[in-house]
Amino acid sequence: MARHIERAENIARLINVNNNLLLDLPKNVTPGWEPLIDIIGARHAFLEQHSEINERNALKFLVADGRSPSSIINCISNARENARTVRDILPKEVWHAINALYLYTKENQQQGINKRDRAAFMEYVIQRCQAIYGALHGTMIHDAGFAFVQLGLLVERADMSSRIIDVRSQNLVDRQDPSFDNIQWISVLLSLSAYQMYRQECRIQVKREDVLGFLLKNTKFPRSIGYCLDHTAKILATLPSPEKPTKAVKKAMKLINGASLNTLKQQELNAFIDDMQIEFANLHNSISRQYFLPVD
Repeated sequence: MARHIERAENIARLINVNNNLLLDLPKNVTPGWEPLIDIIGARHAFLEQHSEINERNALKFLVADGRSPSSIINCISNARENARTVRDILPKEVWHAINALYLYTKENQQQGINKRDRAAFMEYVIQRCQAIYGALHGTMIHDAGFAFVQLGLLVERADMSSRIIDVRSQNLVDRQDPSFDNIQWISVLLSLSAYQMYRQECRIQVKREDVLGFLLKNTKFPRSIGYCLDHTAKILATLPSPEKPTKAVKKAMKLINGASLNTLKQQELNAFIDDMQIEFANLHNSISRQYFLPVD
């Protein structure tokens, strides 16, 4: 449930940031909508349905396509179904919030595609997802059930953050104008709602290696990968028999903490993030095997 809600929020954030990025760049320099399809790893699925990656096709796929596992409408629908199956242990406020968001996205999905209403639709989705997390944190008993909500959020957030860094860092990499590089890395920060906190924490201009350090290794910013893994380990420690999932977390943390960011050129960064995503998949599988999947 938490992973679906977190993914819906991240997709909405990405669409909003991409809208603004298109306005900031010169007309002859545009990342278009193709990177968003790549971020969710759905290029093959998209091209099975559409022959061209243009704005309308991409937005339909990202917002309202029932066949796209990562579309906003599908994520919210799946979160609602997951919530329904555990409705007896969820606070009433949480169920109502998820159900209301489902009804809104179902009835207003066209607004997410139309240019005029798009920003308002995305802001609503982001705010409602945040409200759901607030209700969960403020009204649910902080027991094992709540721990799994947090684990779902953190694993999904770490995975999406790595995908955003991977794809967004390539958009303008071949441009010679240094101002493009600055816009590029600001876009990475904005995609993760990290720009203001980066400036507060680092107090320097936006530079590639500093952005990577902040988003990969910082353990105080909630959307950094370092924070997600650090808190995943702490939450696992409150659950029974956490040894195998904890080992998977520590392996991912060792990979990230051992990275020399000054030497990670674009090709090396792509390979590094590929390795990181394999570790996130291993972590997800380890948690599933330990606590959810039936034992033979």
